[in-house]
Amino acid sequence: MAKNTSLYFRIVEGRSLPAKDVSGTSDPYCIVKVDNEVVARTATVWKNLNPFWGEEYTLHLPTGFHSLSFYEVQGEIHLGLELLRDAKRIGLRCHFIEARDLAPRDISGTSDPFARILFNNHSAETSIIKKTRYPHWSETLELELETWELTEGGSVTVEVWDWDMVGKNDFLGKVEIPFACLHKTPLLQGWFRLLPLGNHEDDAGGKLGALRLKVRLVEDRILPSMYYQPLIDLLVESVISPDSSPLTMLEEVTTVESRQDVAMTLVKIYLGQGLVVPFLDYLSTREVNHTSDPNTLFRSNSLASKAMEQFMKAVGMLYLHEVLKPIINRIFEEKKYIELDPCKIDLNRTRRISFKGATSEAEVRESSVEMLQGYLSSIVESIVGSVTQCPPVMRVAFKQLHKRVEEQFPEPENEDVKYLAISGFFFLRFFAPAILTPKLFHLRDQHADTRTSRTLLLLAKAVQSVGNLGLQLGHGKELWMEPLHPIILCSVASVKDFLDKLIDIDQDMSEVPQRAVFLPSVTVKEGYLQKHKAEGPQLLSRFAFKKRYFWLSSETLSYAKTLDPWQVRSSIPIQCVCVVERVDENAFQQQHVMQVVAQDNDGQMHTIYIQCKNVNELNQWLSAIRKASIYNERMLPSFHPGAYRSGKWTCCLQTNRTTLGCSRSHSAVTLGDWSDPLDPDAETQTIYKQLLQGRDKLRSVAYTLILGHLEAMINLLQQTVCRIICLSQGVYIATLGLLSTHIHY
Repeated sequence: MAKNTSLYFRIVEGRSLPAKDVSGTSDPYCIVKVDNEVVARTATVWKNLNPFWGEEYTLHLPTGFHSLSFYEVQGEIHLGLELLRDAKRIGLRCHFIEARDLAPRDISGTSDPFARILFNNHSAETSIIKKTRYPHWSETLELELETWELTEGGSVTVEVWDWDMVGKNDFLGKVEIPFACLHKTPLLQGWFRLLPLGNHEDDAGGKLGALRLKVRLVEDRILPSMYYQPLIDLLVESVISPDSSPLTMLEEVTTVESRQDVAMTLVKIYLGQGLVVPFLDYLSTREVNHTSDPNTLFRSNSLASKAMEQFMKAVGMLYLHEVLKPIINRIFEEKKYIELDPCKIDLNRTRRISFKGATSEAEVRESSVEMLQGYLSSIVESIVGSVTQCPPVMRVAFKQLHKRVEEQFPEPENEDVKYLAISGFFFLRFFAPAILTPKLFHLRDQHADTRTSRTLLLLAKAVQSVGNLGLQLGHGKELWMEPLHPIILCSVASVKDFLDKLIDIDQDMSEVPQRAVFLPSVTVKEGYLQKHKAEGPQLLSRFAFKKRYFWLSSETLSYAKTLDPWQVRSSIPIQCVCVVERVDENAFQQQHVMQVVAQDNDGQMHTIYIQCKNVNELNQWLSAIRKASIYNERMLPSFHPGAYRSGKWTCCLQTNRTTLGCSRSHSAVTLGDWSDPLDPDAETQTIYKQLLQGRDKLRSVAYTLILGHLEAMINLLQQTVCRIICLSQGVYIATLGLLSTHIHY
């Protein structure tokens, strides 16, 4: 019996965060740690004390994990503080060891940190470590105190600053330790979280701001496969012979909160069984047949709607990127000021970007309409020209949906319903959300700034109107969107033509490769990264990193100079991987570096260092390689977070290159996503648990059905008895008549 621990969390927003910049704002982001390892990082929201992230994550956790932490105030410092009292002197000794994850304050994305200790009128400073967010000082500073100061209250303050050659130094954070603590514990040592200026860890007034989260921990015990086979057989039978279906019962017991998770799990199960199109067809047919008003079709968050939504994300994400990414990148790069709402037009913004003097409100609207029309035309043209790019399995699913809707609503007045059913999913639930929040669909690494975000919102509204075939134009409150109505209406014909071509596919459900995205031999992740291989007694400088194209499958991690097929590839067998971990920044003075340690057939260890573009890409590659190698028997329990340079490890300063690692490895901590290999047992356990949780409701439904059947049987029995009685009475009367006749004679 295996144990499966997963953590689902959504980092929603921050409120009233402390200002850390000179301008009175901050550039906040949130980091998530499991047992002190950073496993996720949100995008940065620039110059905002009330940031909205809305980012969702799934973490697969090791059985023995201890802590989960969410941080907004950035950075920690590792130090030891000791009160010295003897016959010769009284003093305060502070051992500055290191700091990590400090805020970047320089244009280069790093800082030049130094630390300072203060008590009463005494102070001392460490040396400055250039261009790093992970400084290692290993310095000891002492403050000489007077006897009377031992009875003083107050706190010992440790500050971290970014040194600037020109202008003022930038504050990075501080730690305050009550002096009374040193009387009780003469030696304090550990990691301390850096706080903003003017705040304390135990602040009760909310000065640190607030963070809104949604967190759910799920712990399952997975049984052997044979115990789940009966349920799998029932689920398969549900879509092959849909007369009696556990899917119907499942929809009865799912709540609004759990419906998305259930839909996602079912899509994965049926993808694994090669039956995802019949599954979607079953749910769609059921909803279509139970809908009397075509205007409400698929407008609720039913299991059918959620399943189709999750299905599109599962098989269509690469397609979405091909269609939208060039246009989204252009919008981000151009950073145009666009506004149509008269109540929100800010003429001061236009003055800052215009060299022609003052700009009127009418001119702002006119230029905004022109730019929005250009962006919208590019988006619509890219979508309607993407028929051949759309995955065949999506096209077949939409073909079935079109057929069911047309059968249910054949009337001429409902001609558009068959188009709206498809475009409602395609435009309103797939393309429009990706345009609104590109970061959440991995179209961008960062959230949009305020100006670009407004442009994306206006475009998402317009794309929704296109998906509604322009039928709701003029009925809303946002009359200022009217200048876009002509281009939206002109797009309707091309959208209908696109949808007709989309479902014009000859393949039937049995011929579509529905499992392709989860085959173990396919490439699950690829892209350009920077690579350096550790060879010889010492590592070369940070400039030794070379650009290479990487491919990851369940069998190998390979790389080459380019992605050309004739290029020779170097490969690391996944079964030889022993460790996949982050590397401290100070090892190469480079950010976002990871290491892959593999053992060859002779037992020799080989390390390859890989640098990613940003922390999100780093987390994704770490997670992907860990998932591929998670069942390896050679996985090491510890590793070196530094590098071996100048005859010693930069992390623990050990001189023996082959010495055991100084930090615990995190091979079981991975991020969940749609590229995960299918785990039928875990997925089926999720469905079983959902049915188990809803057993009382199922019993109630069954009881109601049984009562209904009993009542019907009783009614039928009563009718039968009445007929028998009536028939008996008739026979009795007839018999009496015959008897009286005989007696008379």
